[in-house]
Amino acid sequence: MRIKISLIFSLLVCTVSMLQAQTSAVTVSGMIKGKADKTALPFVNIVLKTEKDSAFVTGTVSNEEGRFTLTNIKSGNYVLQFSYTGFASKSQPVLVGTLSSFLDLGTIELQQDAKQLQEVVVSSKQDDVSNKMDKKTYSVAANISQSGGSVLQTLKNLPGVTTSQDGKVELRGSDKVAILIDGKQTALTGFGSQTGLDNIPASAIERIEIINNPSAKYDANGNAGIINIIYKKNKQQGFNGKVGFTTGVGALWQKKANLPTIRPQYQATPKINPSLSLNYRKNKVNAFLQADWLYTETLNKNEFVTRTFDDGTIINQQTKRNRNTHFVTTKAGIDWSINNQDMLTVSGLFGIEKIIDRGDQPFFNKDYSNRLRLWQFLEDELKTTAVASVAYQHKFKQAGHLLNIGFNYTFHREDEKYNFVNTLPTYTGLDSFKLLSDEHVADFNIDYVKPLKYGRIEGGVKFRYRDIPTNMQFKPGINSPLDTNAGGAATYTEIIPAVYGNYVYESKKIEAEIGLRVEYVDLKYKVNPNHNTYKSDGYNYTQPFPNVRLAYKINDQNKISLFYNRRVDRPNEVDIRIFPKYDDAEIIKVGNPALRPQFTNSYELGYKTTLKKGYFYSALYHRSTEGTITRIATQVPPSTLIYTVFQNAGHSSNTGMEMVFQHDFSKAVSFNTNINVYRNIIDAFTVENKYPVPSIYTATKEQFTSGNIKLNGIFHLPKQTDIQITSIYLAPDIIPQGKIGTRFSVDMGIKKQIQKSKGELFFNASDIFNTLKIKKELNGNGFKLISTDYYETQVFRLGYSYKF
Repeated sequence: MRIKISLIFSLLVCTVSMLQAQTSAVTVSGMIKGKADKTALPFVNIVLKTEKDSAFVTGTVSNEEGRFTLTNIKSGNYVLQFSYTGFASKSQPVLVGTLSSFLDLGTIELQQDAKQLQEVVVSSKQDDVSNKMDKKTYSVAANISQSGGSVLQTLKNLPGVTTSQDGKVELRGSDKVAILIDGKQTALTGFGSQTGLDNIPASAIERIEIINNPSAKYDANGNAGIINIIYKKNKQQGFNGKVGFTTGVGALWQKKANLPTIRPQYQATPKINPSLSLNYRKNKVNAFLQADWLYTETLNKNEFVTRTFDDGTIINQQTKRNRNTHFVTTKAGIDWSINNQDMLTVSGLFGIEKIIDRGDQPFFNKDYSNRLRLWQFLEDELKTTAVASVAYQHKFKQAGHLLNIGFNYTFHREDEKYNFVNTLPTYTGLDSFKLLSDEHVADFNIDYVKPLKYGRIEGGVKFRYRDIPTNMQFKPGINSPLDTNAGGAATYTEIIPAVYGNYVYESKKIEAEIGLRVEYVDLKYKVNPNHNTYKSDGYNYTQPFPNVRLAYKINDQNKISLFYNRRVDRPNEVDIRIFPKYDDAEIIKVGNPALRPQFTNSYELGYKTTLKKGYFYSALYHRSTEGTITRIATQVPPSTLIYTVFQNAGHSSNTGMEMVFQHDFSKAVSFNTNINVYRNIIDAFTVENKYPVPSIYTATKEQFTSGNIKLNGIFHLPKQTDIQITSIYLAPDIIPQGKIGTRFSVDMGIKKQIQKSKGELFFNASDIFNTLKIKKELNGNGFKLISTDYYETQVFRLGYSYKF
């Protein structure tokens, strides 16, 4: 009943607040020469006007070399007028589109003693929607209801983004999303899979880009798309910055009480997040610093599970995990403008994440009358990340003509210790293990961009070397359940050279973007030769990854686009890691060195229309994936242990429709509705889990229609006060071997500008009604598993920031 009341309330109240990306301003350039002798003409007067009413837009004069540049031009159709003593005046129509930030008009020739040409005029209108329908950009500061939280909490409120049952972000129902920081993959968020998003403070982030249809210039991994997280970086003259402090509390009341005989679950959990942003710019040097500390106590997991086996055995269990997290990140660097054409940027990022987990897992019989076992653990994990980057940019004399060269080195250490207390009716055992993993990644890239009169060309090369040695050491106690023969050393080595090219064309009615990326991948995974199940493995391939976008502009307000791209999702090191993980004593996760990449072909038809006070966007999409990567759970009778192992489960597809509608009712009220409806299909497949002994699992074809609705609303009150309300509803969906249930939450936030807009106060609450929980059903070979996770979702925060 409470969920129904909450849903009705949110549907009545909710309306939008995210900032939709605006069309970027464009720089127009060219060179002026005399027609007779082809010599450059300096100091030519150049005026840009609109054709509809001949309104003056901007003007300039050519330099000594005859070159000119006009900046901050909005999209539309214009006319350029050239006048010079001794030469006839000349007019030239100019289309300023939405696909390129720079347009080169090439060489304009003026005729001596010729009759002045009559002016030509064209209309101009800026598009309010994302310029190519392949990318949406959102300001983190505008997300009031998640201010002071983590990047993961911010992402879940953005249109088109949801979160999966294990805390990963999803785009259109898929968690195969590549996460970038400032346009680069780093160990902080994962090179192959998502990590750490719940521990990156949103206060460090300027904006977030969601790219559903990436071009060839991006790495090919991530079939659902790319999320690019842009750190704060100011370029104002002099010394300036921003300080902030956020505090909060979560888990104010229990969603579900513990089973008997275990330690209390966390309640009234504190959150603390101080942040500092500094910038100093003088002459040719710009220095920047962003530092954050995030401390949280969290009821990270509170899952209740019932396993029913074919022989009639029923086991009830609870997994409760109290987590303490300290996370410190610092990013600093210097931009040095060597001269007008050359810039060098040197930056570094350093992060330390300390995680302490205190977990309890009681196991009971069917009617809870007998405790069969108590598994308690203490996890002490330290993650250290260091990133060093060097970027050089050369600007050619032609505006927008660029050469970028970059080198990025990442070191990531995972130092993990587990200590277990295994209590059974007849004895108590003490067990432990230690895992050490050092990841080294070196990326080198060259990117080239040349503007054209009606678009641009771009191309580049990239080389990656990645090496991850890991070592697992088990220390068994009395009657230890640990598989000590599954430890030892393993090394993951990956080499990826790639080359890409991209061509962009735009006319008054037609837009086209065609690109191709070719990647070679050589992966080797060497494992301990004494491992009881797995042997060394690997793979290599050379594959093309094309992308195509074709668009037709019906008029200034309406556009249709067609997309196609091919992408890959390579298994990450943790997906093939050979060591069993015992944070759940009887549902044990193991990697699979034989895992192979999955390849996806994506198609999309998009339409957008600009309304008088908003916009409407819709897209039909289809993704077809071969070699679908997923975890498969199997049982090996007579044991009641369940092993979940990554497998390639054959073919799957995802077909759906996404709609976004934004409307400003008035200056005080606006709303945004995001609806996504899709059908997931997983074809029949058979796989063999080799660990701990070979076990065959066969699944029949599964298909299910699901979706989600997201409502965001913002209310602008007097005295610079804003209120935001966000409501999220996720329908039931299928997952391999089962399904996941309904999820629903309502968030709200309020902020007020003070101190002449230099200061800001905010208060927000996530999952106000404490309704969010995750219910799953799995069907395996000989068992059925039903689980509900009542983890912490409700958090109240209060924060203050000041700009100087």
